[in-house]
Amino acid sequence: MSWFLLALVVFAAAAVIYRFYTTMKQGREVHGADWDAKQIAELRKRGQDPFQPHDVNFFFALPNDNACAVVNRRLEAEGFVVDVKAVPDNKEYPYSLHASKTMRILAPEMTQLSRRFNALAEQNHGRYDGWSSV
Repeated sequence: MSWFLLALVVFAAAAVIYRFYTTMKQGREVHGADWDAKQIAELRKRGQDPFQPHDVNFFFALPNDNACAVVNRRLEAEGFVVDVKAVPDNKEYPYSLHASKTMRILAPEMTQLSRRFNALAEQNHGRYDGWSSV
């Protein structure tokens, strides 16, 4: 009987952990979409039309030259203008990569770019820090 009870407790704990993990993952995805929509709403508040082309800046924090080169090649192939600067004070991410492109700022496209850029940064052991437009 004690083995059955132990197995039941382990199963219940695993179910709780799985539920917590999936809820957190969904929360991160929703937060990302919210962030892009909030940025676009701020642009509209300032009187900008997101349906017109804007200069959009994208920011990455990267750990080394190799990661910068990989991300740089990928973004330039997609028509972005890229520059990289060393940030020696930042021990975790000593390089900052800035990419810019003139484009329309539409929520579905910006959310898709943010997801793609998050994945690109993670693949290269870096961090995507978002986008901005003046």
